[in-house]
Amino acid sequence: MVQRITSRNARFQQWQSLLSNRNKRQRAGEFLVQGVRPISVAVRQGWPVRTLIHSTERPLSRWAEELLRDVSAERVAMDPRLLAELGEKNESAPEVVAAMEMPPDDLSRIEAGGDFLGVLFDRPTGPGNIGTVIRSADAFGAHGLIVTGHAADVYDPKSVRASTGSLFALPAVRVPSHREVLRWLEERREHGLGITVVGTDEDGEAELFDTDLTGPVLLLVGNETKGLSAAWRELCDRTVRIPMAGSASSLNAAGAATAVLYEVSRQRIAAARAAGRS
Repeated sequence: MVQRITSRNARFQQWQSLLSNRNKRQRAGEFLVQGVRPISVAVRQGWPVRTLIHSTERPLSRWAEELLRDVSAERVAMDPRLLAELGEKNESAPEVVAAMEMPPDDLSRIEAGGDFLGVLFDRPTGPGNIGTVIRSADAFGAHGLIVTGHAADVYDPKSVRASTGSLFALPAVRVPSHREVLRWLEERREHGLGITVVGTDEDGEAELFDTDLTGPVLLLVGNETKGLSAAWRELCDRTVRIPMAGSASSLNAAGAATAVLYEVSRQRIAAARAAGRS
């Protein structure tokens, strides 16, 4: 059965509030997603879809027809002007908007083995930066992202869009402080997994290219303005700096994370190839 929404009723207002109100997203336990790739990745990765919303007027593409046929979720047909608002577009409405269920913020979602690579973003203020770091972490083989402290929201629409679907392929977990992560690290170390905590800093003790990153690593990325907190600096096993040229003294947080993740990936690929030749 398809429900029709053609006015700003209570359900529409509830979904609209998810775009800008973090507390309402958290209470509802859901967030909105649009776009063929993000929704397709979410479905492929088994994320629970609560509602699929499409236009009352626009003919459905083959992708949308298959989505609505194959995914078990509430189906809503909405006035295209209202749908455009949910898609945060001034003119054309997205073909489909999905209301997705949030997973728990549980560090056990992040699997840590001998090749572990994790990223921790300390108190990020820009949701777009979170999404970009998620995308880079996914691209370069990381196993998860941890967001700590008073921070922008992983499920903010800007973060979801910037991740281009990687949010659904890479576990992203929010925790209040460094304490929860420290306990998680200690548990892994008790089971024999020596995770090295590597902080990124423009005054890091060693250059990135001179640092061995082939073992299990948790990469720390600091706040866009203030960098890493004092608590995280104390917990670093080492800090690294990215060699810079030109007039730039530093990269923004997402750019720095991407550069370091690429170097980790490069080192590990090189080590695997060398092992294969020996």
